[in-house]
Amino acid sequence: MRIDKFLWSIRFYKTRTVSAEEIKKNRVTIGGTVVKASREVKEGDVIQIRKNQIDYKIKVLQIPTSRMGAKLVPLHIKDITDKEQIELLKLRRESQNYYRGKGEGRPTKKDRRDIDDYSGNDIDPDFTDWDDFFGESDADEKNED
Repeated sequence: MRIDKFLWSIRFYKTRTVSAEEIKKNRVTIGGTVVKASREVKEGDVIQIRKNQIDYKIKVLQIPTSRMGAKLVPLHIKDITDKEQIELLKLRRESQNYYRGKGEGRPTKKDRRDIDDYSGNDIDPDFTDWDDFFGESDADEKNED
């Protein structure tokens, strides 16, 4: 099986096109050698992949026939990524959560609607008290228009 199709079928990349582009950018090696997208993958190959500034290493256990479900992936590959790289990945995820936790920041449109419902805005949306915006004489002129 071609390496671009293999990386797609084990769900490492979302599409074959993305897989081929990453291979073209020299981010995938087999046995320390940069490969082309057409390179055939064999059982026992160790593939090193650079993704999101992390160097992943996987060992091919079996060649799948086609794209598979996520639960079946461990039957076909073994993750042998260095512990340092895994720690680096965990550190990056924690640092991203540090800046903005879930539920913090600017409210979404749904959040704002919930806040309005909770605060109980009983004012009719069509109601406008022009006296608040204009003087009484200005309001009379506005009503004449």
